[in-house]
Amino acid sequence: MILTALVTALALSLAIEAFDGRGVRPIGRRPGDLAVRLSAYALVAAFWFVFSWRPWLAGFSCVLTVAILTVVSRLKRGVIGEPLVFSDFALLRQVPRHPELYYTRPLTDPRMAGPILASVLGVVLWYWVEPAALPHEPSVAVLAVIALPLTLWTLARMAGQGVLSRWLAARFPAPALEADIARYGLPATILAYAARWLSLRAPVEQAPRAIVPSGAPDRVVVVVQLESFVDPVRLGGPALPVMAALRARATRYGRLRVPAHGAYTMRTEHAVLTGRDAEDLGFGRFDPYLTGGGAEPTSLAGLARRSGYATLFVHPFHRDFFNRAAVVTRLGFDRLVMEEDFADAPRVGPYVGDIALAERVLVEIRARTGPLFLFCVTMENHGPWKPGRLPGLDDPHAQYLHHLAHTGEAVDRLIAGLDDRVAREGISATLCVFGDHAPALPNCRPGFGGTATDYAVLHFGGVQPVPARVDLTADALGRLLRAEVTPDRGRPSPTVP
Repeated sequence: MILTALVTALALSLAIEAFDGRGVRPIGRRPGDLAVRLSAYALVAAFWFVFSWRPWLAGFSCVLTVAILTVVSRLKRGVIGEPLVFSDFALLRQVPRHPELYYTRPLTDPRMAGPILASVLGVVLWYWVEPAALPHEPSVAVLAVIALPLTLWTLARMAGQGVLSRWLAARFPAPALEADIARYGLPATILAYAARWLSLRAPVEQAPRAIVPSGAPDRVVVVVQLESFVDPVRLGGPALPVMAALRARATRYGRLRVPAHGAYTMRTEHAVLTGRDAEDLGFGRFDPYLTGGGAEPTSLAGLARRSGYATLFVHPFHRDFFNRAAVVTRLGFDRLVMEEDFADAPRVGPYVGDIALAERVLVEIRARTGPLFLFCVTMENHGPWKPGRLPGLDDPHAQYLHHLAHTGEAVDRLIAGLDDRVAREGISATLCVFGDHAPALPNCRPGFGGTATDYAVLHFGGVQPVPARVDLTADALGRLLRAEVTPDRGRPSPTVP
């Protein structure tokens, strides 16, 4: 009975993936590749079998798991152009905490609670109908109940070291999502990537804190990561006045190629803060903050702190999201201004408005007592853009443009505020603004602009260089900004670093 249930589950799981990949990702016929694919299904079935010891329930759960993974991965491809990855499961805990950030509903919503309750009742009924496959001898049954989960746990540990780890490294030497899913299937790729990530994780190290005088007591460097920001003209929207100002005044401006489309803010944020290319992160590229984020001694905040700057991170959202507070502290930020500091700030839709955020940044600049490095992450234009978000404005594209106008005004205020500080105090300052990713809108699907957003770097005080358009990657922008926070700072040349 157990073998029959398992073979049926493997066959149905294979059929689901074959149907999903028809004409695009045909099932590979190499015996080794097929064995890896089927082994992943078997591991999923064994995982569910541990909880029930009912072979048909475990088999059904395996097929349902593969079906759900396939559907979710297809939906994700359609929105952001990337299949499901292992690191997505680490973000699941954030969905019930912050349902407004996702195209989902709270668990208390009847449309969510109803199916969940029905599923639980269905499992309870199945437990009652199908007998457990445990041995009749109590001592043997107890041994089996202990042995199976212990075997799975041992396999998981072996995947990170020893022979099994080396075997996985040979088959999955580096991330190649599409090729690996086509060859081994989605469940096998998820499990293998998770094992490879665990085996290659670097220990988190604290960056050195030694301070070198910067020789720039009146220096201010402000870097602003703009949520879902692209030039609206590229989306068929009206011209944003601030874009003309940026092109007229920026030392550098242009397109910024970022690591993802429509999501994964932390990838771009990490790339700019550390100057590290995704290729250097291995299997940690999918969520650099999950990997630990903080063992980067050349992070912008770490370099600035060691050069004598006060380092400040400003973001009007929860500290626990992406584990951001812990990660950016390790990256070198001495002080964090986050959601609790914006309790009385005006909101535009569900989030703190960009204009209010810009005003807080200017307050921090005026209150500084020495050189300051400030990294700010906006929130107002975070998706999804759903009906009811803004009064009388339900169209997603119109909502996005409404928020984008506020983003433009916020950048205008930052420019004016820094101009004022330069005139009043004679300081020198740098302002960098960039979009973290393009918006996941119906008229902005994967492939838009080659995942490019827009960026600009402006200098205040002193002789202004001629603006130059230089298209960059997010990590190259991070390396460019290193020169702004080090003692031997000099104006960059218009060549790509």
